[in-house]
Amino acid sequence: MKYLNKISILKNTGLVSLAFILLAGLTGCEDVIDLETTTGPPQLVVDGWITNQPGPQTINLSWSASYFSNTTPKPVLAAEVTVTDNLGTVYQFKDLAGNGKYVWAGTGKDTLGRIGRTYTLKVKNQADVFTAVNQIKRVPTVDSIVYQKETLPFKPDKGPKEGFIVSFYARDFVGEGDTYWIKPVIRGKAVVDKAPFISTAYDAAFNAGAPSDGLIFIQPLRQSITTDSLYSAGASVGVELHSITQEAFAFLNQVREQAANGGLFATPITNVKSNVVNANPAGEKALGYFGASAVSKLETVIDPKKARPEE
Repeated sequence: MKYLNKISILKNTGLVSLAFILLAGLTGCEDVIDLETTTGPPQLVVDGWITNQPGPQTINLSWSASYFSNTTPKPVLAAEVTVTDNLGTVYQFKDLAGNGKYVWAGTGKDTLGRIGRTYTLKVKNQADVFTAVNQIKRVPTVDSIVYQKETLPFKPDKGPKEGFIVSFYARDFVGEGDTYWIKPVIRGKAVVDKAPFISTAYDAAFNAGAPSDGLIFIQPLRQSITTDSLYSAGASVGVELHSITQEAFAFLNQVREQAANGGLFATPITNVKSNVVNANPAGEKALGYFGASAVSKLETVIDPKKARPEE
């Protein structure tokens, strides 16, 4: 056994020496290369997602910026923005604040989106006309929200060491192909502030092909409303379950993958394909996405007395 240990030590010493030689060679050949990159013309960026919820609906329009730019994207001003449903109803969106946020205000409990209807976005900006089409799909009811005590083995950079993992329960509809966007709700507002935390579901699992049609959402999806830290006692938390089309499902997954794309051998970042189309095939292409969702929502306040015990 001692002999084997000696051989192992000699081998490891040789590997370390080789590593130092290679490192010295690499650092000895280090050169600084300044790359000049060209910036293309600005493109229209659409960020708009209408729902069946009452209240104002907003479509944000801005101009794209170069990848290394640290400036705030410039708003698209003076555009004509409408959304028309398949029954011919036209909804006017106005940029009253002059900040690129085009709003349909509605009145009282008016809702723009309705399940089963198809909606066409039209953006007229100078000589260009852009359109996008989406449909509002069915969404299941969120049955309940539960939370469980959890103690981490170390003090995290964010959030408490002892807190709660929050989960929701909902059942996918029978019939394959339903897709969803799962959003955590904190203090009454849906929060998706980091693209790597985008949570999507195909039926009750992650992707097509899993035998999950008509079942309760799998545990990782149920717990996806607990993102980068545990919740504390007294926190107001919940979930919004958004129905989305399979096209939107693919778009959101690509956005998440691009945001999480890192490391030495990562593929270059590219723009995710938009569903917004320029009526002029020779004109500038648009970026972003126009979506439509039905929303199921449920909230609660964490009461330690009602928490499930720690496993």
